[in-house]
Amino acid sequence: MSQVNLFDVNFNNYDFSDLLEYIDYSIQNRKHSYILTCNVDHLIKLRKDSEFRHVYSKAGAIVADGMPIIWASRLLGSPLKQKVSGSDLFHRLGSDFEKRKYRLFFLGSASGVPELATQNLKQQYPGINVVGCYSPSYGFEKNAEENEYIVRMLIEAQPDIVFVGVGAPKQEKWIYRNYLEYRAPVSIGVGATFDFLSGSVKRAPDFMQKAGFEWFWRLAQEPRRLWKRYLIDDSQFAGMLMKEYFKHGRRRREAAEMTSADDHE
Repeated sequence: MSQVNLFDVNFNNYDFSDLLEYIDYSIQNRKHSYILTCNVDHLIKLRKDSEFRHVYSKAGAIVADGMPIIWASRLLGSPLKQKVSGSDLFHRLGSDFEKRKYRLFFLGSASGVPELATQNLKQQYPGINVVGCYSPSYGFEKNAEENEYIVRMLIEAQPDIVFVGVGAPKQEKWIYRNYLEYRAPVSIGVGATFDFLSGSVKRAPDFMQKAGFEWFWRLAQEPRRLWKRYLIDDSQFAGMLMKEYFKHGRRRREAAEMTSADDHE
């Protein structure tokens, strides 16, 4: 599969079918890797967080999670196929997980939320195989005893896919530090997915998602928690896009000049 470099991130040009193919291959061959769902918030954090950049450099696959990145890829002449968000994974691939009997583990969110998410999923996909749920305590990533407990739990559950929903970049860093120890074939950070699946947080209507306004819906629901992320941090994306536009333009001119020089030899 081809890669597209945008904002110094090597995106795999995947749609959901391609992502399922990657997951299938990893599970069948017992590979140990993780998938990153890159959105604008990730891009902002990557500029200042060297550890997060290292996590990105070791990922098995990186997909675009957000319409602004999809639109940017088209504007820059390197179009990505599709928005592939963690929040859409079960809507798009739930029946495939069910048919394949993949062993799934849900790690994250508040107490009881992953279990309720599982109950709701089973109403739609009765055969879906969730082999464990756990809501870690606040600050668990810095608690050696809690981390050891979670890793042991995962080793015993033997999941094929571990879904971690504790927010970025915490979830991605935690996966990177631990995935080779618990040795699941696939791990993926899914943010607020368990909250959406459980119904504890309502997701934006489809038309808002397609129009790229899901961020506005989430901000309206949780303004005290999300105002800085969406109104301050993510506003930097416009400047990043301008720089990327000029960088891609320079690359195209250099490529054209090299082609012209070759033609005159």
